[in-house]
Amino acid sequence: MELAIEHSRRATSIAIPAGTMAHHPLTQARIAEMHLELSAARAQLDRLATDWVDGADHGAAWPIHVFAAKWLVNRLGHFAEAHPDIDLRVSATLHHVDFAREEVDLAVRHGEGDWPGLDAVRLSTEQLFAVCSPKLLSGRKRLSRPADILKFPLIHMDTRADWTRWLQAAGVDGSGAIHGPVLNRASMVIDAAINGQGVALARTTLAAFDLISGRLARPFAEALRLSKTYWIVCPKASAALPKIKTFREWLMQEAADDLRRLRKLGSLKETTQGD
Repeated sequence: MELAIEHSRRATSIAIPAGTMAHHPLTQARIAEMHLELSAARAQLDRLATDWVDGADHGAAWPIHVFAAKWLVNRLGHFAEAHPDIDLRVSATLHHVDFAREEVDLAVRHGEGDWPGLDAVRLSTEQLFAVCSPKLLSGRKRLSRPADILKFPLIHMDTRADWTRWLQAAGVDGSGAIHGPVLNRASMVIDAAINGQGVALARTTLAAFDLISGRLARPFAEALRLSKTYWIVCPKASAALPKIKTFREWLMQEAADDLRRLRKLGSLKETTQGD
């Protein structure tokens, strides 16, 4: 399960699985139009993840769909503005692409980085930590200490195991108190937290955009370290090609900018436990 990315040097356009955007000069009007097209592409990726419900390993598949919708699509317009001579075709696939047989230059995979024969660069380190609507940080029932989390519904991803581990790491006795909805997509979990429906656990990369924009807050420092993260992969033989280097370096710069902003906001903290 990964994002497959093709490059070419032509007029500015970005192709998402629904079809190819038309070629236009990069004017302010075109940039505004691109933002609308990217919003539509994000909605399409959400529908793709919703429609795919059976016949595969959900734990492996959801991270890439959500990465595409929550992280990448929000930023593709920045890349087009900075590199108008490079086209991108981005596809969220249900399989690991075969670089020898498929017309793919580069991919983003979720895992531990151990893919023989491929050049793999980690996008960023990640943690799993509690997030909530900023509304839950004020008022009589506000979140002031980790134990206060039990006053609210806990929003779970697939199982209740992660919350059990997080509460143990925070020194909170959650036995018999694990409650709240269990959802099967990280984007649903994050959106429920944004809407004030409870407290969720989110990974750094997927929560970054909403933390930076102020739609989410991180109330406590406690976090779980994650061994599986996002990796930028390509064949070793093509790793030094200019178009590959350009896009890889842009991805890494975007991730580094996220970490810098999160540190400035106080939303990137160092108290971690192993996964």
